[in-house]
Amino acid sequence: MTTTAPRPSAPGRADASVANDRGRTRFAQAAGIVAQREIMVQLRSKAFIISTLITLALVFGAVLLSSIGPELFDEDTEVATTAEIAPTLEALDGLAVVPADDADAVREAVRDGSADAGVIAGDGPSGLVVVGDREADGGLIQLLSVTPEVELLDPNAPDPMLTYFIGLAFGLVFFMSAMTFGQTIAQSVVEEKQSRIVEIMLATVPARAILAGKVIGNSVLAFGQIALIAAVTLIGGALTGSQLLLDGLGMPIVWFVVLFTVGFIMLAALYAAAAALVSRAEDLGSATSPLIFLVMIPYFLVIVFNNNPLALQIMSYVPFSAPVAVPMRVYLQTTEWWEPYLSLGVLALSTVLAIAIASRIYERSLLKTGSMVKWRDALKR
Repeated sequence: MTTTAPRPSAPGRADASVANDRGRTRFAQAAGIVAQREIMVQLRSKAFIISTLITLALVFGAVLLSSIGPELFDEDTEVATTAEIAPTLEALDGLAVVPADDADAVREAVRDGSADAGVIAGDGPSGLVVVGDREADGGLIQLLSVTPEVELLDPNAPDPMLTYFIGLAFGLVFFMSAMTFGQTIAQSVVEEKQSRIVEIMLATVPARAILAGKVIGNSVLAFGQIALIAAVTLIGGALTGSQLLLDGLGMPIVWFVVLFTVGFIMLAALYAAAAALVSRAEDLGSATSPLIFLVMIPYFLVIVFNNNPLALQIMSYVPFSAPVAVPMRVYLQTTEWWEPYLSLGVLALSTVLAIAIASRIYERSLLKTGSMVKWRDALKR
């Protein structure tokens, strides 16, 4: 009887698959180690911790002040008047009536400062005379004036001044976080390159793993800081009962955090690539200046065009301005339900492309010393 030996399996494919799995595991482990190092360096930094606590305290204080500030500083105007006019003034908000016997007593109360202003009977069309010391109280005159009926076409329209400050707040948080952590990544890359530590690291860790670790580590720190700012803002709104923060800004803040998360990864990768082009810390400013302009220009545009629906719609699909423009459009209720998701998709695709370009530049420039490497030279094959 003849037996057929079992056919051996192709070792090439199995070995290649195992090798790929091991390669991905080693890459993930190496990136994780670099990311952990980046995070621990910042968490051990007193400057980082103190600046974060100060930022959170300022945000919380601004929320409280916006809610209780008007109550603290809006005092009633003390108005001296006679008994026959007192009922008219008591019916008006913002006035505290100071009783006086006659017109001369009213004038004396204003003169000695026991009353902010006075009202006495007069012969004019209104039948009243406002008494002041050096000048008449404008608020009191406005309260006593005849007010016409008012018809509001859109009572829920956003306040232009409030819209301006909300745009300023979103833009400032994005700008400061991107600049702070972007510069941190850039300085870390240059220091390692200048001290030649990166040459030792490259002996055991791939360049892309180092880049991934730096981006992941600093992104986690930036996300954590933004999440804390958002949480403090919402908690402050809940404690003060601010309907603006609880209702009007809830979803805009959520979209800001989501878009900032994706956008910062793109910026972090580009900052690392830009820093790899230089060998000295003195040259870092010239290498990162294009990125600074890419962050600053949309920031100022969002502030200037915060009430321009068309401009905000265009900036919603520009990667560097989307994290601020989209939340503003959500707050102003000028966006369709699907537009924020489309903006997020455009930003995500841009981030993938930016990471691919940044990793190419980073790998090809990390070991080059001397004069600054040009962007186009680093991208050449």
